[in-house]
Amino acid sequence: MPKITYPTLAKLTFSLALACSSPSLIASQTTDSIAPEAATGLQQQTLVTGSEWMVAAANPLASEAGAQMLRQGGNAIDAMIATQLVLGLVEPQSSGIGGGAFLVYWDAQKQAMTTFDGRETAPYAVTPILFQDNKGQPLQFFDAVVGGRSVGTPGTVKLLWHTHQRLGKLKWKDLFAPALKLAQKGFTVSPRLALLVEKDQAYLQRFAPTKAYFFNDDGTPIQAGQQLKNPEYAKTLRLIADQGATAFYHGQIAKDIVKAVRSVEENPGVLSAMDFATYQIKERPAVCAPYRQYNICGMGPPSSGALTLGQIMGILSHYPLDKMGASDVHSWRLLGDASRLAFADRGRYMADSDYVPMPTKGLLADDYIEQRATLLKGKRALSSVEAGMPTWSYAQAYAPDESLELPSTSHFSIVDKDRNVVSMTTTIENGFGSRLMVRGFLLNNELTDFSFRSHVAGIPIANRIEPGKRPRSSMAPTIVLEDGEPRLAVGSPGGSQIIGYVAKTLVGHLDWGLDLQQAINLPNMNNRFGTFELEQDTNAELWAPKLERLGFEVKIKPLNSGVQAIRIDGNKLIGAADPRREGKVIAH
Repeated sequence: MPKITYPTLAKLTFSLALACSSPSLIASQTTDSIAPEAATGLQQQTLVTGSEWMVAAANPLASEAGAQMLRQGGNAIDAMIATQLVLGLVEPQSSGIGGGAFLVYWDAQKQAMTTFDGRETAPYAVTPILFQDNKGQPLQFFDAVVGGRSVGTPGTVKLLWHTHQRLGKLKWKDLFAPALKLAQKGFTVSPRLALLVEKDQAYLQRFAPTKAYFFNDDGTPIQAGQQLKNPEYAKTLRLIADQGATAFYHGQIAKDIVKAVRSVEENPGVLSAMDFATYQIKERPAVCAPYRQYNICGMGPPSSGALTLGQIMGILSHYPLDKMGASDVHSWRLLGDASRLAFADRGRYMADSDYVPMPTKGLLADDYIEQRATLLKGKRALSSVEAGMPTWSYAQAYAPDESLELPSTSHFSIVDKDRNVVSMTTTIENGFGSRLMVRGFLLNNELTDFSFRSHVAGIPIANRIEPGKRPRSSMAPTIVLEDGEPRLAVGSPGGSQIIGYVAKTLVGHLDWGLDLQQAINLPNMNNRFGTFELEQDTNAELWAPKLERLGFEVKIKPLNSGVQAIRIDGNKLIGAADPRREGKVIAH
């Protein structure tokens, strides 16, 4: 792969000098250029290399917890568990044991990939009108989120336990040591956590346990640099360490969660003990899509991640992006409109396939992808986009979805010395979830990932809420294969923007020859539903006039990705963390 190195460029620089061994990738002076810096004022990140093992997570303390397990002879699953337990403490707004996760796993011994579905489930007592007012109209998003109504059955603890029983190496109890130490002795509040608490004060102060944890005695929100202890979380972890998942799903923890959800005055929910007792982890085959010499594999339904990403990359494979390069506005036109086409299919067809039939194979079929790619042969933005008609043996039609998936979540990638690979995206959905805190951890608001409507003009919506169903997700933990071997583990937080963040990183790395750090640093430019969203305070803003002349509507806004990626090159591991967050790569 040719290597491209970037000079430092100011925001308003109008050239992109690509020093590259391939003349076709060298860009001349042009106003279509993007500087590699994602934004000003972010932490500096550089590539990290190693030969034995590597952990790339969204917080340095979480990365260190995973690294500690690998130093002790543990494997990628052991490191995954320790990493997640610490993330739930130091980055509680994004993920934790009150939420759910998707794990894509490469088993080096079996030379096989599988996925584990730890997505939350809807309580059995839900009805189609859970998120509708007394006139049958959808609630406003935060009217539905805050409180018990939005809480689904958490899956993360069962996922950690299930995969450890199957694949772990170290003792279960040992994996809790880093999180227990930090919860008891305290950890330093990060700038990101402090800022998000300050921004969310109005919601976080509505419930006594949440307010008591995130605010000081004088009522001020916790500050960056402050030491924060969480003895309640430590007590909860000790129970789970001693009793396994049983403690969470059949013991006092489940009872306390159900009580909090059902008894809260604001927006009580319908979660029950039966929902916990019957929750199951589902191992599912990975969804893989070809892309040039690679196979891009990830999580299938109930996640839309692998299918939508596979469609985007499949459409792009019909165009010479490697020759066009990052400085050609039509590279971004293709990326944007390929995403619009894929998102149209996502809204129409994708949901929990245990509940609704889905044309999974048809959505990635070669002839269908080629048909969709043909729509992009022009030189302007598509004037309109509709869901396609993939080959499907099931005749039912679905109405377009109306769910809203806001940015939050966390992602980490791990490779151990045996070359087992973990790519895991984990969430409590919206920042701080439902804002309900129980036993030292926040509860998810995952049910708001369902469509608030169940039907449109009598036609059902695939992602409608139903008892026991798993809400559709955009989480896209990904492992890229080349010649049948894992080459890249990658993923990101960001709600439904996740898919675009991962697609941009893959194109930058696989097509444009950028190293992982450069590909992640590229300004984010996503198009899901027709508006081209350009990352604020980056050189992406310079593209606005060009994209508008091609017929796109443009909006400049924060696009806060959090990509964590590891590349496997034989005996060499290369890792990168997104400078937009607080991630760190640790390797040996």
